[in-house]
Amino acid sequence: MNNAIEARRLLRSHRYGALGTLSQKFDGYPFGSITPYLVDHDGSLLILISGLAEHTKNIQHDPRVSLITHDQHNPQIQTQGRVTVLGKAEAEVNRTTAGLHYLRHFPESEHLLSMQDFTFYRIHPVAVRYIGGFGRIHWVDMQQYSNTDAQTFALQEAAQLADINAEHTAAICHLLELKHGTQSAQISVIGIDCDGLSVSDGAQLWRLDFESPCTAQREVSAAITALLTA
Repeated sequence: MNNAIEARRLLRSHRYGALGTLSQKFDGYPFGSITPYLVDHDGSLLILISGLAEHTKNIQHDPRVSLITHDQHNPQIQTQGRVTVLGKAEAEVNRTTAGLHYLRHFPESEHLLSMQDFTFYRIHPVAVRYIGGFGRIHWVDMQQYSNTDAQTFALQEAAQLADINAEHTAAICHLLELKHGTQSAQISVIGIDCDGLSVSDGAQLWRLDFESPCTAQREVSAAITALLTA
């Protein structure tokens, strides 16, 4: 598997990271903050931030940002994988569609959407730095990182989620036990993308990756079947 896919999968496996913006108040000094994020089908990052927040003011002044994430539960900080995304943040024009997608992954944020002060911003990556551990340090190929069939994935995701949650919950629970050691019976698949499935029990997120990424949406059904019957 190439470094771009490994980086994208690592980004998808986490829910928040350190957002770096350029300070408007302090003449461009780097300003760090923590924010939840969602990796969309095209590899861009969707964030929901307040207009009162310092990082939002910074983005409005200069859209150049970075976001780094790593496994916050792993104490081996120097040997574990981490990803840094450099990109430009722009206000998301389709608040309704973004909200439906975002709330599947962050249902606790529903009350924020009722506040006009909170706005979705989309970070469009221009470069991605992937560190897989000692000696595995790469700037990834951005053409390999992006998903060219992203729009089709987005359009069909809701129907596929309804189907898999209606028909395959028991198989998903069994797979979670095998791969992650969890025995939760109250689970829901909240995301289907080119790399695999996002599964939640309401308190924790797990990823179930396909054996290889789907390069087109028509490949997803077969990839799900292979994942559940492996």
